[in-house]
Amino acid sequence: MTTPDGISLSELAKFVDAEVTGEGQGLIRKVAPLNKATTDSISFFSDPRYRNDLANTKAGAVILKAEHAENCPVPALVVDNPYYAYAKIADRLHPRHWAEPGIHPTAVVSEQAVLGQNVSIGAHAVVEAGARIGENSEIGAGGFIGAGAQVGPQCWFGNGVTIERECIVGARAVLHPGVVIGADGFGFAPGPEGWRKVPQIGRVLVGDDVEIGANTTIDRGTQEDTVIENGVKLDNLVHIGHNTRICEGTIIAGCTVVAGSTTIGKNCTIGGAAVITGHIEIADNTTLMGMSAVTGNIREAGVYSSPLPVQPVQQWRRNAARFPKLDDMFRRMKMLEREIQDLKDGQNQGASAEPVHRGDGRAISTDSARPHR
Repeated sequence: MTTPDGISLSELAKFVDAEVTGEGQGLIRKVAPLNKATTDSISFFSDPRYRNDLANTKAGAVILKAEHAENCPVPALVVDNPYYAYAKIADRLHPRHWAEPGIHPTAVVSEQAVLGQNVSIGAHAVVEAGARIGENSEIGAGGFIGAGAQVGPQCWFGNGVTIERECIVGARAVLHPGVVIGADGFGFAPGPEGWRKVPQIGRVLVGDDVEIGANTTIDRGTQEDTVIENGVKLDNLVHIGHNTRICEGTIIAGCTVVAGSTTIGKNCTIGGAAVITGHIEIADNTTLMGMSAVTGNIREAGVYSSPLPVQPVQQWRRNAARFPKLDDMFRRMKMLEREIQDLKDGQNQGASAEPVHRGDGRAISTDSARPHR
């Protein structure tokens, strides 16, 4: 979907507080990659690996930093953060499609539900008694809003999104298809008759301006609530366990698993397929690289990583065969270090010993004073 009428460069520059360089005042209707852009497209440049694409682009304009402007053959919008400016412009040129307000004939909406103005309810969606949906929000086809659940204003829910009973989603949330908010947390108590399910009576509280990717699941709390604070962004196929808190501004990439009762601080960045154990805390502004395994608290902000890099299979097999011996090797190494230190201490003591005097008063070395064997 493009913007048929187009937007002038000067208007886009004002929109992102950019300086315009180069000649040309054509209208921009869409965004496109540097190597495929046409004169009605705008691109961005921030990675030096794409210098050749910049040099040969046919775009109507390129968003870039001042240091790259002289290498741009077409008009440019000069900003400090090209990718961020691109995101704003792309959102304006390609706005999200919203359905027309109204309730589809096949939807089932309780008479005890409260719907704000201009709400859209898609085909075969269900809204139970006591649920509240804020104005200008859209519930996609097959969606489910449980009893007593609340959805804030200007939310967009893709097809098949489930908000279970009493859970709350704030304003301007974007939930992609298949998201499940408020399924039971994973709680079972062992006993003589096997595993006994622990009732999950908490809720899930999702803040404002949160985006959640397709098929991501967030479990309700056992007793307290699971909390996703304002501005959090979760990718596809992320799992958040019960009683967990994800603090404001944190972003988590796909296939990451966060176990229960964990707190992840503000403005953290979690790479894909990370595994985070339960009952721990991660400091604000922490970055975890992809596939990291976190088994304890992270008290200080920083960049952390734990995966092993890929290796040729034969080398990997040799290393894997040695893994069970690592503890024994470590103990032996520590023993050798102690023995070496003892030898050094003995040599130092010998070197600092008092000189031995002969009967005539002349000093001799300590070694020569020792009896021969």
